[in-house]
Amino acid sequence: MVTSERAQPNLDASGMTARPKTLDHAYGFDDVAIVPGAVTTNPEMVDTGFTLGDRTFPVPVIASAMDGVVDPKFAVRISKMGGLGVLNLDGLWAKYEDADAILQEIASADLDESTRIIQRVYQEPSKEHLIGQRIEEIKRAGGVAMVATNPQTTKRFAPIAKEAGVDYFVVASTVTTARHVSRSLKGLRLDELVEHMAGVPVLVGNTVDFTATIELMEQGIHGVLIGVGPGAACTSREVLGIGMPQVTATIETAYARDVYFERTGRYVPIITDGGLRTGGDVSKSICAGADAVMIGSPFAATEGAPGRGYHWGMATPHAELPRGVRVHVGQKHSLETLLFGPTSKTDGTENLVGALRTSMATCGAQDIKEFHSARMIIAPSIKTEGKIYQMAQTRPAGI
Repeated sequence: MVTSERAQPNLDASGMTARPKTLDHAYGFDDVAIVPGAVTTNPEMVDTGFTLGDRTFPVPVIASAMDGVVDPKFAVRISKMGGLGVLNLDGLWAKYEDADAILQEIASADLDESTRIIQRVYQEPSKEHLIGQRIEEIKRAGGVAMVATNPQTTKRFAPIAKEAGVDYFVVASTVTTARHVSRSLKGLRLDELVEHMAGVPVLVGNTVDFTATIELMEQGIHGVLIGVGPGAACTSREVLGIGMPQVTATIETAYARDVYFERTGRYVPIITDGGLRTGGDVSKSICAGADAVMIGSPFAATEGAPGRGYHWGMATPHAELPRGVRVHVGQKHSLETLLFGPTSKTDGTENLVGALRTSMATCGAQDIKEFHSARMIIAPSIKTEGKIYQMAQTRPAGI
């Protein structure tokens, strides 16, 4: 009889095979700090650009594929500012000719009713002609067309998007892996998708660990989204109990990127996706190893965002197990102010690119790759040390 390695127990001296489960410590944005360098740089000399496929973008910030964040007009606006916006092909703009009316209905409902409305309107299937139409709208207006869909609809939507001239194609789900166990005869093969989409970079997400990330890169994809459940409108961590704090997730997956680069010579960017609110969060993500970040709720809070001051996640419409909630974010500032200022806010929620540029400069980094080498420390007191007066003024309830 042949016995597999897995079936052979690793006995200790007592003959016992049982082992306790161990827990690693993981860190989020509020747990860490960036350490200034021995050399500083003039912020005007800092290059914040990142490369995706064969294009370089001066703003390493991507607006997430959520209907309260990105519509065709928003995608064009952020493109012209040097960033990117992702249109959701499983969302309202691919389901309805008049998506604005549906968005108004969602915004007008009370909180209890909003999830039911979202579940109902998302049951409508996406229309193939609308997919092509929305991509063409973005391109015609001078924007970069970046779209996303879930793995279940990828094989149907990808060729339509390519024919319409899409620039970037994203396959996104709560958790994405290269290996998937399924009853279907032939599920989605990412290596085949990359081949079929030749000329169109394919990004995949989401993931948080070394093994899953490097296996995705081995499929030939061009970028990986990092993060499970950190978004303001996502409740996956509460409903499913899964996730990993974003700083640790970024460090681990950046290591996978660098190992893969050493093995193959092919550099695959990673994008920290979700849970970022401030310039400090953006800076910490990129210092931890991200090439860019993906943000939802801060963009949803800009004037003219399609959600009308509301924001909800892609898993909110799930018929049996909704993992999101409509959150009120208001309409606090313009898109220009959010990204570039000027601002009088002292909480870091505006001028995200200026904050990143200044953070990089204090570490002597002239580009993102150099910033990856800056030192980080575990510092749970970084936001409270010596801040008693600030906290009394701005957070009287201790929130």
